[in-house]
Amino acid sequence: MAYPALQRRSAPRWTRHSCRLAGSLGDVRPEPPSPAELAEHLIGSLGRRWRHVQSVAERAAALAAELPKQDRDDLVAAAWLHDVGYAAEVADTGFHPLDGARYLRRTGWPERVVNLVAHHSGARFEAAERGMADELAEFPFEDSPLLDALALADLTVGPAGEPVTYDERIDDVLSRYEVGHPVHRTWLRARDVMAEAVERGRGRLERQPR
Repeated sequence: MAYPALQRRSAPRWTRHSCRLAGSLGDVRPEPPSPAELAEHLIGSLGRRWRHVQSVAERAAALAAELPKQDRDDLVAAAWLHDVGYAAEVADTGFHPLDGARYLRRTGWPERVVNLVAHHSGARFEAAERGMADELAEFPFEDSPLLDALALADLTVGPAGEPVTYDERIDDVLSRYEVGHPVHRTWLRARDVMAEAVERGRGRLERQPR
């Protein structure tokens, strides 16, 4: 599925009240936001989180060249939207992959993008640690090159958008959450599994034509 303006925009104009005129005068219909516009609307004020998302989207766009054409827009859209569950107006359970996916489903985003957001970067492991596996199971899990590419994009970009290695990223996460915290427990369990996903994604990037 194609989306408008998947690339970064320096100053998105969308607000929830935006409209466009179509057809005859008086025919006013809402204009849907692009993934980048929606992400900026929801989390553009979150500082480091927003810088992280922008860099993840750029990384995803580079990886998308190695995916089948029909998958490319879905990857980049999911990269822009993967952290919208952190937005105050979206957060509900406090588990951002689930909150983000529920919001996107509720607002009509394509099912595949919604499912990628729900399961990005090993979310199933954290859902188990939080006792929320049944809730996350509302969204089908797609074990695919697309999910691997999203993991690579997210897990090799640091919390402020800086490039990092996978091990640096996970070491940083473990250092920021105390032992016993669900996120800390998650990455003790998920580290090796997600390293394999990242390496699969990296292999595709390295095979891009020069």
